[in-house]
Amino acid sequence: MPNKNTSTKFIFGKSGLLPQEEILETLKQQKKLVIGIPKENTTIENRVGLTPEAVELLVNNGHEVIIESGAGWAANYSDNDYSESGGYIIKERKEIFLCDIILKIAPLSVEEIALLKGNQVVLSSLNLSTRNEEYIRMLIKKRVTAIALEEIKDNNNNYPVIRSMSEIAGTTSILIAAEYLSNNHNGKGVLLGGITGITPTEVVILGAGNAAEYAAKAALGLGATIKVFDNSITKLKQLQRNLSSQIYTSVFHLQVLKKSLKSADVLIGAIHKDDYYQIFVTEDMIKDMKNGSVIIDMSIDQGGCIETSRVTSHQNPIFTKYGVIHYCVPNIASRVARTASIALSNVFAPLLLDIANAGGIKNHFKDNMGIRNGVYIYNGILTNNEIGNLFGIPSKDIDLLMAAF
Repeated sequence: MPNKNTSTKFIFGKSGLLPQEEILETLKQQKKLVIGIPKENTTIENRVGLTPEAVELLVNNGHEVIIESGAGWAANYSDNDYSESGGYIIKERKEIFLCDIILKIAPLSVEEIALLKGNQVVLSSLNLSTRNEEYIRMLIKKRVTAIALEEIKDNNNNYPVIRSMSEIAGTTSILIAAEYLSNNHNGKGVLLGGITGITPTEVVILGAGNAAEYAAKAALGLGATIKVFDNSITKLKQLQRNLSSQIYTSVFHLQVLKKSLKSADVLIGAIHKDDYYQIFVTEDMIKDMKNGSVIIDMSIDQGGCIETSRVTSHQNPIFTKYGVIHYCVPNIASRVARTASIALSNVFAPLLLDIANAGGIKNHFKDNMGIRNGVYIYNGILTNNEIGNLFGIPSKDIDLLMAAF
């Protein structure tokens, strides 16, 4: 310990046991961020990247947050909510795309990329299955650093954006199924769950990941009978431990699945492309399902795991085939936009503060493998080998680039 008469002071709390001189040096390294939040296309996306509370946190830490007028409306956040939190509200859309960091949930459109000034950081979803070569080349030409939100990892090697949205989507899928089983939506008039003296409804879930777990939790809470199919015994065991309830589990045995679908009232497709990328439920299986049963295909944004599925929208969410109601809307979490926005903001606000405290995005990349995992373009250089192979664009390893810049 230093002599009590020394001029060096120690400050406890957020800065730990750093001497004041080191704290001042750290503060000098911090970079002020100017963050732009564009308004989303609300026909497909209702979420917003930062809540007013997160804006206030960033502003109090010396950063600027510029929000396009109406950006939070779909999540029930008014312009006034943001301005009172210290955010700047602007109506001129093109000005948003001049900010140093653009935070947008849906991928930028071609028109939005054209508005970029260049040499910026773009934090948004990638949704690679819906991208094309022109899109990637436009971003490269703007010399941006593009980060795919869905590919960012945390310190535990998890995907925080995917995880939080999967939890919301899983729970919401059961609520949607309950709606479409009711008379109000011309369903068969069945209560999802069960009461005394009445056989509970049956819910079949494909997959045993996060979305499946939260769908199972919601269905169990209503009293339904649950059957979960997955080819990973480890995941099935983990699911049973997490739920602490009796659920039926099975690997994908064709005959067992067929039999289960014949009596199912609800089928939830929750298979992630990284686990298995194929159709698990065939058209013939759908033909054998009960009239008025409901399908929620949460895998639809990756191509779907049910043969009769096709993409629908929030405006026209369902279609009926072989007497079975199909709900195949990508981005189910956007249906509960305020909850989803809070969950996303809980990821992005700390991430932005970390970037600033590191002295900028480049320094943060060097120290943090998690965010580096989400980078697919760095300073106009493609760093994602999968994208490069898909579109025939040369790519470079980002680890090598980190050493060069």
